[in-house]
This record gives sequence, structure tokens and C-alpha cells, in this order.
Amino acid sequence: MELAQRLLVALLATLALTGLAACDGGTSGPTAANATTAPPKAESKAESKADAGKKGRGGPPATIITVTKAEARTIEVTEETVGTVEDIVDPRIAAEVAGRVTTVFADIGSRVKRGQLLAEIDPVDIEIQGRSDRAEIGRLEVLLANQERIVDRNTQLVDRGFISRGASDDALANRNALREQLASARAKAEATGSNMKKTRVLSPIDGQVEELVVAAGDYVKVGDPLYRLVGTQKMRAHLPFPESAAPRIKPGAPVRLHSPLAPERVIQAKVSDIRPSVTTTTRALSVIVAFDNNGTIRGGATVNASIVTQVKTNVILVPEQSVVLRPAGRVVYVVNEGRATQQIVEIGVRQDGLIEIVRGLQGGETLALDGAGFLTGGAAVQVARADASKGGGRAARQEAGKGSGEGKGPATDPAAKVTGGKS
Repeated sequence: MELAQRLLVALLATLALTGLAACDGGTSGPTAANATTAPPKAESKAESKADAGKKGRGGPPATIITVTKAEARTIEVTEETVGTVEDIVDPRIAAEVAGRVTTVFADIGSRVKRGQLLAEIDPVDIEIQGRSDRAEIGRLEVLLANQERIVDRNTQLVDRGFISRGASDDALANRNALREQLASARAKAEATGSNMKKTRVLSPIDGQVEELVVAAGDYVKVGDPLYRLVGTQKMRAHLPFPESAAPRIKPGAPVRLHSPLAPERVIQAKVSDIRPSVTTTTRALSVIVAFDNNGTIRGGATVNASIVTQVKTNVILVPEQSVVLRPAGRVVYVVNEGRATQQIVEIGVRQDGLIEIVRGLQGGETLALDGAGFLTGGAAVQVARADASKGGGRAARQEAGKGSGEGKGPATDPAAKVTGGKS
């Protein structure tokens, strides 16, 4: 009996100890778990604070941009076209006397001066004719002198009554006829002398030889072509414009001409004339511009022409990339104290990468440039550092891409990689 009681007491003691051990294990488990999980909560709070520090006070990160100023300037409204150039003076030189070409002095492309010898025609036949003319003049001079003496004698005889008045009149008529014959012979001799000069073919202008038709040894008749010259001092440009431009283009309007033959030269001229009719094939209005040439531009060449149709003063101009398209229309973003305010604008002409703002800006405003396509009204912005914006904004865009992640938006510049505002 005592043994049974002892066994029962030992069993109860064992059960009690087992229960206590179980109670201790349940308590220490959660405590350890709490001990291990508490530090991550602290880390999460630290990360949240860091993220909040990066984002600012409860918002997305500021978009890094570059800025520009809306400026008031004077601009010229122009009409652009491509035309062709022709020589105003391009004489075709023909033979003025018949004969054989003995010498050719100027070839194709040669530059010639006014009065320069181009070719010679054999003058032998004309020299012979000249000698004949001089002999005829001498013969007539002798006859006329003799007839003058006869007239003088007959006059005296008439006064004395030895001969009739009719005989004296016949002598006087013969003298007058000889005078006219002598004048004719002298005129013929002058023509022969002129033809003698024409055997030397001279340049009538300062220019270049465009075409050479004859060679030494060719026989030419009067009117046969010898040379074609082109003057290089005076030229004329034919500029085609659409017929819709007719009301804006007026005679006397300033014109700037650029030629691929002289890319460094800008020719200043004025509209000389406007053809009264429109070309039937192209329906184009032909504008004529005469200008002085220094020899660099050739006939038949093309020219780029700009005709100034209007001059505008105090025009607000902004770079093209600062104007972006939104559902509300075309807008710019005015930057003030780190915020971008959307401003709807109305645009006018475009010129040299700039856009005229007809309505919406007063001038002097600071506008977003690189990164404007990523902004919304009221978005936070950060202006790129001066050293980062050197080189046309490329470094600023790279800085913007580093600071704003890899998000994409409708940037106005294909190279822009900035984010920060929804577009």
C-alpha cells in the first residue's frame, strides 16, 4: 500500500513538472519572436523617413528642367522659295562682213573685257575695195576741179555776151553732179573703212565666252554666228511663288538671295517686277529680282530667296520646345518659386527655332525649356545647375534623367529623359 502511494505521488510530481515546462515554453516563444521582429519595424520606419526626405513634403520628386525667358523682339515675316538665275546681258556675236576667219583668240569659258579682240576675219578683199574707193575719189576730185574752172570761164563769157546762158547752166549742172558723185564715193570709202574695222571681232561687254561657233579657217557670211557671250555683272532671278502669296508680295520689297555657288555671300536686292500672269503649268506667280553680281554666280544656277513681306515689332518669342500640346491647346509653363504654372498661348509665325506668341504672355516670363513636356500645372520643378546646362541643354537633360528615374513622358525634345509630372 505504501508502495502504491509512493508511485502515485511520483507520477503526480512528474505531471506537474511537465505542465510547468509547457507553460514556460509558450511564454518564451512569443517573447523571442517579438525580440527578433522588433528591429525590422525600426528599420522600416527609418526607410519611410528617408523616402519621405527624398520625395519632399508629401509629393513626387521635383522635375529637373532648364529655363528660358520670353523676349520681345523685332522680326521679319518672309516668303521663301527656290528660283533660277539668268544673265540679263547675253549677246550673240555674228559676222558683220564676209570672209575667212584667220585667227580665234578667245575660247569657251574665257573671261573677256569690253573691246577685247576675239577673232579676225581676212581683210584682203576689203583692203582692195578700199584702194578702189580711194582711186575713185581721186578721179572725181580731178574732174570736179576741172569743171569748177569751166564754170568760172562760162560765167565770164556770159557776162561779156560771148555764150548763151544755157551753155553756162549746163556747165554748172555738170559741176554739181560731180560734187554729188564725189560725196557718194567718199561715203562708200567710209563704209569700206568701217568694214575694215569689222574684220576685227571685238567683245561688246565685260563677261565670259559661253559658246564658240567658228574655228580658224571657216568662211563666214554676213550674219553667221561667231560667239555667244554672257555678262557677269548684271543678273536676274526668277522666283516662283504660289498664287496665294500675290497679295503679300509687292514691287520694291527687300529680298535676300543665297546661292550654293557662293554660300558665304548674302545678296541684298529688291523685287524688280511681278509677272502679270500666273504660269499655266505650275500655277505659280513669277517674281523678278535684278541684282549686281561680282562674278561668283552663274546663269542657270539656283538661288534660295527670302522676300520680306512684313516687319513686326515688339513680338514675344519663345523657343519651340517650350511650347507643348495639351488637351487645353498649346501651353507653356511659367516657372515661379519652384512651381510650374500652365499658361495657354496662341502662336503665330515660326522663325529660326522660335515661335511668336500672339496671346498669353506679356514678355519677361521665365519658362520651362528642357523638360517642359513632362510638366503639369502646379508641378514642382528644379532648375538645372548652370554647369549642367552648358552645351545646349544636353547635360541638363542627363542630370534630369539621373534625378528623376527612367519614367517617360511626351517630351518636346527627343533627347529629353526627365520625369516628375504626369502628362
